[in-house]
Amino acid sequence: MATNDSVNILNSAYLAVEYIDSFLPDNPLQQPFKNAWNYMLDNYTKFQIATWGSLLVHEGSYFLLCVPGFIFQFIPYMQKYKIQPDKPETWEKQWKCFKTLMFNHFFIQLPLICGTYYFTEYFNIPYGWEEMPRWYVLLAQCFGCAVIEDAWHYFLHRLLHHKRIYKYIHKVHHEFVSPFGMQAEYAHPLETLILGAGFFIGIVVFCNHVVLLWAWVICRLMETIDVHSGYDIPLNPLHLVPFYAGARFHDFHHMNFVGNYASTFTWWDRIFGTDSQFIAFKEKEKKQQLRMKKAN
Repeated sequence: MATNDSVNILNSAYLAVEYIDSFLPDNPLQQPFKNAWNYMLDNYTKFQIATWGSLLVHEGSYFLLCVPGFIFQFIPYMQKYKIQPDKPETWEKQWKCFKTLMFNHFFIQLPLICGTYYFTEYFNIPYGWEEMPRWYVLLAQCFGCAVIEDAWHYFLHRLLHHKRIYKYIHKVHHEFVSPFGMQAEYAHPLETLILGAGFFIGIVVFCNHVVLLWAWVICRLMETIDVHSGYDIPLNPLHLVPFYAGARFHDFHHMNFVGNYASTFTWWDRIFGTDSQFIAFKEKEKKQQLRMKKAN
């Protein structure tokens, strides 16, 4: 009975969104996007779309999303938003990071991306425009993927911090006490595989079109680059996401090494109390700010 009620609620919610969407003006970008998508289907094979398309989406999104944080280091005004202003980025660290990224992207991630076509064929996942889910379904699926990945990341990330294995794998990612956006995927190859596996679980659960693969890639990169950016920007649209951890939350993990293990949301750390040091740190900061205000 409860299951039927839940299904009815979800169906009602879906129909309500469909009804509202029918009154919204047509998106001016929809037709150009449709034309581009159909052109891609007419001129490239499924293997090329799934493999090289996925690679282009990943590389293009990753480095494009890194650009704002890279530029911020040259703008004095933005330094007031830097979480650890006493630890600026250096060219040496950024170059080292870039070289490791290129190795991981092309020797670890690319072989995995090459399996995308076979995954879509095995599960009969469509590529066509007509089968493409509506924007709100895609958004809900990406949120579902984020919830699943966040759970995987919390427990496996916490395990990688165990004293017996930390120095062999996860220590590489923690070479940077003050993170910057490009460092988001800077990691030991084994960590890339272990934590990266969480990305694919949501795809297996929700994927009903190849576009979800790309949408989820973009959403995940947007989140991980933001939390590694080293900047806490007030007008950040990601802060509208419920329970979103954000840059300050994850920056503390790099600074403290203990706690704040989740990738996107705060609930696992809150449930298991692994955010206690972060909460104490924030309270200490508030008291210091109050004393400074009184002194002035």
